[in-house]
Amino acid sequence: MTTESANGAGTLYLCATPIGNLEDMTYRAVRMLGEVELIAAEDTRHTRQLLTHFDIHTKLTSYHEHNKFTKGPELIEYIQQGHDLICVSDAGLPGICDPGSHLAELAIAAGIRVSPLPGCNAGLSALICSGLDTTLFTFVGFLPKTGKKQQETLARIKGYEGSLIFYEAPHHLKATLKQLLAGLGDRRAVLGRELTKKFEEFRRGNLSELMEYYQQNDPRGEYVIVVEGAGEETMPAEAETMPADPVELCKQLMAAGLDKKQAMRETAKKLGLSRRDVYQAMLTEQE
Repeated sequence: MTTESANGAGTLYLCATPIGNLEDMTYRAVRMLGEVELIAAEDTRHTRQLLTHFDIHTKLTSYHEHNKFTKGPELIEYIQQGHDLICVSDAGLPGICDPGSHLAELAIAAGIRVSPLPGCNAGLSALICSGLDTTLFTFVGFLPKTGKKQQETLARIKGYEGSLIFYEAPHHLKATLKQLLAGLGDRRAVLGRELTKKFEEFRRGNLSELMEYYQQNDPRGEYVIVVEGAGEETMPAEAETMPADPVELCKQLMAAGLDKKQAMRETAKKLGLSRRDVYQAMLTEQE
C-alpha cells in the first residue's frame, strides 16, 4: 500500500487537450497551463501551437514513447523538488495510448500526488454518439501490429458483452476492418472520424458494409471504431461449440492463433478451472 507524501513534492497533473476543436479546452486547464513552470509534451511543436492560441508562454519539455525511460525519472526528480508538472499528449487524455501512463506510474511509486485536468477523449466521444451500448464497454485502442497478435487480441475479446472501442489511422483502416470482421463476425459498428472538426462524420452499418464502403472510398482522418459487443444470440452459440474438455478447448484456441500459454489461461477462465488443472491435463495428454 502506498500513500502520497506531504514532503514538499509537487503534483503531477494529467491534462486533456482538444481532439480537434480548440474551443473544447476547459477554463481550468488553460489557467493551469499558464501557471506551472514546465509542461511535458508528447510533441512540443504541436503543443506550442495550442499554447500560442491561448497566449500561454510556459516552458515545454519533450516526453514521449522513445525517451520515457530516461526522461521519466528526470521529471519525477523535478516534481520531488517541489515543482508542479503538467503532462499533455497531442490530443485527448494523456495516458490513453501514449506514455503519460508510464509517468503516472513513476509518480505514484514515488509517493507523488497525481491529479486529472479532465476534458476531451476521442473514444468516449465516439461511444456516446454511436447508438451502441454505453452501459458496458471495453477500450481496446490500437490493435497490435502483426496479424497473429491481432488475431490473439480479437479471440480474447470476442466474447465480451459490452461495446468495443478501437483507434485506427486512415492508412490501416481497411486492413483493420477486415480483421475485425474475421475475428468478431459481422456485427454492427460505427466509425467516427475527424471528431469535433469541420468534417466530423459518423458512418454506421455492419462491419461487412463498412468494409465494402471503404473499398470504394479512401479513408481520411483519424478514426474511432465502436463495435457491438457479443449479444445473447452470439454467446450461447459459442457455448454450444465450446468443448468441455480442457485439452480439446486448449487445442481449439491454439488453432485460432493463441500461443500455448495464452490458450491455457483462456481455457481455465472459460471452464472455471485453475491454471494448474489445465496444465496437468495438457501434461497427461502428452504422456
